Amino acid sequence: MSSTTNLIDEYINNQDPARRSNLYAVRDTIREQLPFAEEKISWSMPTWWKGRNIIHFAAAKRHIGIYPGPEAVEHFAGKLMKRGLKFSKGAIQIPYGDNLPLDLIADISRWCGERNSEGGVLKTLQKM
Repeated sequence: MSSTTNLIDEYINNQDPARRSNLYAVRDTIREQLPFAEEKISWSMPTWWKGRNIIHFAAAKRHIGIYPGPEAVEHFAGKLMKRGLKFSKGAIQIPYGDNLPLDLIADISRWCGERNSEGGVLKTLQKM
């Protein structure tokens, strides 16, 4: 286990005990979709990174914030509305509870990883 993983474990373990299982579920879901990405703490949040930040999440008082960026939120806006989830330009609010939309979080994470590979890191490397 890397020291970064320990920092993310520490982040989650410092949250309300009633919320930890939800946070670990979100982390595991994102981790499964982005096995090539490095897990780290960035902007004081668990983050997946590969040449740039791909996606973050954070514990809030009443929800888990997912931060995939504005392009991802725009791309998934219809699905977010269908599920009754609150969202803004680059953030999605996932209420705590037994009905976490892990399938949607997986789709968003996978999409962000694909976009990072196609448009972010590769284009940057090609310019070098």
